Amino acid sequence: MEARRSGNYEPSIWNDDYLQSLSNPYVGKEYLELAENLKEKMRIIINEMEDELDQLELIDSLQRLDVSYHFRDEIKKLLEQTYQNSTTGQNNENEKNLYSTALKFRLLRQHGYQVPQEVFCSFMDEGGNFRAELSGDIEGVLSMYEASFLSMENEGILGEARNFATRHLKEKRQHITDQGLAAEVSHALELPLHWRVQKLEAKWFINVYENRHDANLILLELAKLDFNIVQAIYQDEIKQMSRWNKETCLPEKLSFARDRLVECFLWALGFTPEPQFGYCRKVLTKIAVMVTIIDDIYDVYGSLDELELFTDIVERWDINALNQLPEYMRMCFLTLFNSTNEMAYNILKDQGLNIISNARKLWAELCRHFLMEARWYNSGYFPSLSEYLNAAWISISGPVLLFNAYFCTISPLTKKDLGSLEQYLGIIHWPSLVVRLADDLGTSSDEIKRGDVPKAIQCYMKDTGCSEEDARDYIKYLIDVTWKKMNKEILMESPYKDFVGTAMNLARIGQCMYQYGDGFGVPHLETKKNIISLIFEPISLHL
Repeated sequence: MEARRSGNYEPSIWNDDYLQSLSNPYVGKEYLELAENLKEKMRIIINEMEDELDQLELIDSLQRLDVSYHFRDEIKKLLEQTYQNSTTGQNNENEKNLYSTALKFRLLRQHGYQVPQEVFCSFMDEGGNFRAELSGDIEGVLSMYEASFLSMENEGILGEARNFATRHLKEKRQHITDQGLAAEVSHALELPLHWRVQKLEAKWFINVYENRHDANLILLELAKLDFNIVQAIYQDEIKQMSRWNKETCLPEKLSFARDRLVECFLWALGFTPEPQFGYCRKVLTKIAVMVTIIDDIYDVYGSLDELELFTDIVERWDINALNQLPEYMRMCFLTLFNSTNEMAYNILKDQGLNIISNARKLWAELCRHFLMEARWYNSGYFPSLSEYLNAAWISISGPVLLFNAYFCTISPLTKKDLGSLEQYLGIIHWPSLVVRLADDLGTSSDEIKRGDVPKAIQCYMKDTGCSEEDARDYIKYLIDVTWKKMNKEILMESPYKDFVGTAMNLARIGQCMYQYGDGFGVPHLETKKNIISLIFEPISLHL
């Protein structure tokens, strides 16, 4: 038998005994009742607030503390009113204030309102530059910086706004005396709010908000309590997922592959964090586990003949061909077959729609693209960047994850909507591309050492003859351009309003996972911290 390659992956740092030992007091009735009581108090506060800027600041805090999902109707009503006032020219006294103009612009665009970039023209001189004296208004400049990430392509004013804000925040950062504001500036320059995973942002922002002299204590208490109550839900789910993972025997039988159950759950949590989407998180965790194993089979372990055979059997979805596969592939295909069919059964039972052919097609397409990359590797073929990206946005598994999230979060599901989604609208393509580009920035050095197809960075270097540093800058530029496309095609124009947040979240968790390198393959540093923070470590309460 030919020698198999090895990825030399490290074992999982989380064992089942540890996960099953987790216990959490925040499932108790008294905490749920207290949370309901705090929500009612917050509703009264929201409904009684009359000043537009106060309303906008409160909405921003609700979002950043990740409790806005409790107040969707109230927020929608306030933003609708704000938008109507801005189109009829009411409340214009705030238009002279950079901070409030930028905050209003960001919140309205986040919620899909078409606000023109020209609202910032009043802060520019006749030469089309932002006025120099604005640089002393750190809060205003920070607000404009965050707003600029809601830009779409060809919005030059917002491009100027971002350049101006970035330059002045970097220059002034060392001299900000307000510690909270200094922390917010550093945090924003590292990654803008619009690109961040909302649950992680909430944990970070709770500490910042707590130290503000004007913090709303009812809101602060609700944010902490809600975080802990939702964390208890996540802990229960991770226990179930760990039992499932153990029962499949995949980690012990397929020891060549990465065992990354908890990291897969982190993907699912970043993607669909709302407590009501527990079933979806479990489906997505299983999918991420299967994608990881199948990816390692194609990238590292399988021979080309075996990969051709496996792809063919997945395309035919043929359980009767199981014995044609080598033993290590049999378990993998059978687990994939069973978990996909189980999800399809649940959707058929609950919604009366048969999605098995849709799900099959997604897995077949993923495996075809994995196979194409394996052929490139085996033949030494070096694709151009555009050829590589045409395949790689699919092989990163974005479409499989997004479609399955759609199956599990949207009700009612209709054949018509599924049909149009399958045309690979931007809502599927662009978030998948961000994940691919972020992954390539974080992992390409390790993967090339291990023996893998060239990634985006290497393809661009070969296309242009540039240095690795220049290629990395170009990939970062592509990520930025892709976010602008997402802002237009998903936030502003998508007919799938209930799916907008989920689609954007895939890009966010992708960037989070690879922000400091390969946070999935080598998950001890930032990824481990994030897992502990979100799943294992509650916030201390003084009740």
